[in-house]
Order: sequence, then structure tokens, then C-alpha cells
Amino acid sequence: MRIRDHREDDAPEINLIPLIDVVLCLIIFFVVTTTFDARSVLKLQLPQADGQPADSQGKALSVLVNAEGRYFIDDREALRTDVESLKQTLVDVAGTDRTRPVLLRADGRTPHQSVVTALDALAQLGFSKVSIATAPPVQAAQAKAP
Repeated sequence: MRIRDHREDDAPEINLIPLIDVVLCLIIFFVVTTTFDARSVLKLQLPQADGQPADSQGKALSVLVNAEGRYFIDDREALRTDVESLKQTLVDVAGTDRTRPVLLRADGRTPHQSVVTALDALAQLGFSKVSIATAPPVQAAQAKAP
């Protein structure tokens, strides 16, 4: 005779810990490998000027100066705001190519000395194709919008 056990049968369960580990690893992977756009890093308010945009032949070296006078060359920040530190960062990023065009983007509220320091460092290193980025006047931008 078989005696029936009155205990409940073990219910199958799903172990979620490995799933959580995999999802966490995927999130970390995507956060680390995501490239961020340089325009989203710094909020610059460019000075306004009339004129035609310049045609660039190659990938220009981007020198950004924020409102506090800090320098960013492509995706690297200069450690200090003096000419020597800026020159060292420019050499690290640009290498020996002095014919590369340079686009200087400075915030409209940047102290004038910071822009002069950037131009001085570029001139001392031998960069001759320097362009300064500006924004079109507000009236002209609104008139062109359909």
C-alpha cells in the first residue's frame, strides 16, 4: 500500500540573479562604449556675426573655450589655463600636423584674454588656418526659417 504524502509538491521557480547580472553587464557595456557629441558636453553661446560659412577641406581641430575660460581641444580638457598647458594639450591631440585647420569656438561670455591666449598658443605652435566660429544674428536666423 502506498501512503500519500500531504506535503505540497515543490513548485518550479525561476532564478533571476543570472538575468540581473547579464542586464547589468549590458548596461555597463553600453554606458562605457557610448560616444558623446561634443556639442552636448558644453553649452556655448557663440557670438553673432554676418558672413558665409567657410568650406573646410578636412577634419578641423576643435578648440572650445567655455564661459569660465577653460579650454577643450577635441575631447580633451587642458589642465590649466596658461599658454604652456594649452600648447602641451594641442601637441598631444594634434601631433605634428600643423597644416590642419583649426576651428576656435568660444562662448560669447568668455573673457577676451582667454581667446587671445588660445590664438597665441596656436600661433606659437605654427597653426595658420584658424577660423573663429560665430552664430548668425537672431533676425537672420528667424527670417530664413520657413
